[in-house]
Amino acid sequence: MAFVHAEIASQPDCWREAARLAPTVAGQLPRPGERVAVVGCGTSWFMAAAYAGLREGAGQGETDAFQASEFPAGRHYDRLIAITRSGTTTEVLDLLAALRGRIPTTVLVGDPDSPAVALADATVALPFADERSVVQTRFATTALALLRAHLGEDLGRLAADAEVAVRAPLPIDPARIEQVTFLGRGWTVGLAQEAALKCREAATFWAEAYPAMDYRHGPISVAAPGRLVWAFGDIPDGLPEDVAATGAAFVHSRTHGCRTVLTSWAAGRNPVDPMADLILAQRFAVALATSRGLDPDAPRHLTRSVVLA
Repeated sequence: MAFVHAEIASQPDCWREAARLAPTVAGQLPRPGERVAVVGCGTSWFMAAAYAGLREGAGQGETDAFQASEFPAGRHYDRLIAITRSGTTTEVLDLLAALRGRIPTTVLVGDPDSPAVALADATVALPFADERSVVQTRFATTALALLRAHLGEDLGRLAADAEVAVRAPLPIDPARIEQVTFLGRGWTVGLAQEAALKCREAATFWAEAYPAMDYRHGPISVAAPGRLVWAFGDIPDGLPEDVAATGAAFVHSRTHGCRTVLTSWAAGRNPVDPMADLILAQRFAVALATSRGLDPDAPRHLTRSVVLA
């Protein structure tokens, strides 16, 4: 079995461990009212964007997310959070080194012995969520789960949704789909971007992602029979009907093809948490790879960490 299969399935336990860890590392994480920047590369950047949306939505302070290479050096922040699984990514290391003595930095990292730890002012190590696979799944979502717990969210309810997501049937047969577009609103735009990246990485598959409100301003033109639109979280009024008119399939935690098929995975709750829906999208990406005769643990042109000369 591919490493990524087991790592996807382990996410409920990892999120529970993150909930237990969160109170012990609160001093290394942003305080309410601080102006915060969150950085990462690839998957970690998408998690940074999701956290930024959640933190601002919770009224805890202005929060911006950047690719590590694009951090605006002239801006002032009270704290910078860097998310990096390996702790060896060149852009993250360069930024941490440049900010030393200027902005307090905290690194969320899978390897507590990595170079990023020596460059940051504080470290939150998540070795229990580190991964052998190139394609990142559980580390990224566990970092976001920890940050959500720090915002005061109940991860027990989130983990309950995740338990079902690792076992639930996929909402559509990947072999029937030639293209997929993921959509989100607010903090779930980051999840949509991450879902599309998983399809591109694991399966070299045509996948896009957009804010749901912007989708009808052009991107809907690629929707057609044999293609899929998958939405996370809240969706705009009329979107399922507009997608159905194109002939494309539509997947949402509560709707499929404009018909309600699922109201809750956890008894008494509605709707499903979008992070649990991301687990389904991860599984969809791995199933795509398998259906195309590809090894999801050996994605084309990729390595576990990008270290530049």
